[in-house]
Amino acid sequence: MSRRHDPGRRQRIIDAAIRVVGRDGIAGLSHRTVAAEADVPLGSTTYHFATLDELLVAALRQAGEGFAEVVAAHPALADPRVDLAAGLARVLGEWLAGDRTGVELEYELYLAALRRPALRPVAAEWAEGVGALLAARTDPLTARALVAVLDGICLQVLLTGTPYDEEYAREVLARVLG
Repeated sequence: MSRRHDPGRRQRIIDAAIRVVGRDGIAGLSHRTVAAEADVPLGSTTYHFATLDELLVAALRQAGEGFAEVVAAHPALADPRVDLAAGLARVLGEWLAGDRTGVELEYELYLAALRRPALRPVAAEWAEGVGALLAARTDPLTARALVAVLDGICLQVLLTGTPYDEEYAREVLARVLG
């Protein structure tokens, strides 16, 4: 029996893992649930990802690109004439107003690093990547503080269910920017 060439299989497995975590949480993730979701043999998931942590690293890396891409693509943040605090508050509001499931998934994977050390370097990459983007408009220390504030605001909105308050975010970010 010849092996079927399927160059997109690894990516389909990652996409399936993201859907499983989005639907069932990390507790619902297994090689078996991902294989079923991706419609691939169980052996394919273990071939591409020997452990669930390896699969979660790939999923977190892909999901974590969301906010960084939004920040990088937003023209207001690249323009030094635009108030950075207002621009960041607007970007955060747009991101939170988008696909809420995607935002929640990104944070669930991000926070999974608390219990899964293999995920910590990827979570750190996310924070460093966004920080590097912001450091183009400020200094590295302030950029790190901005990332922390953005994280905190997002978590408060996601965990409490309160509506995002752009004016509050702008004021807090402005205070960090001094």
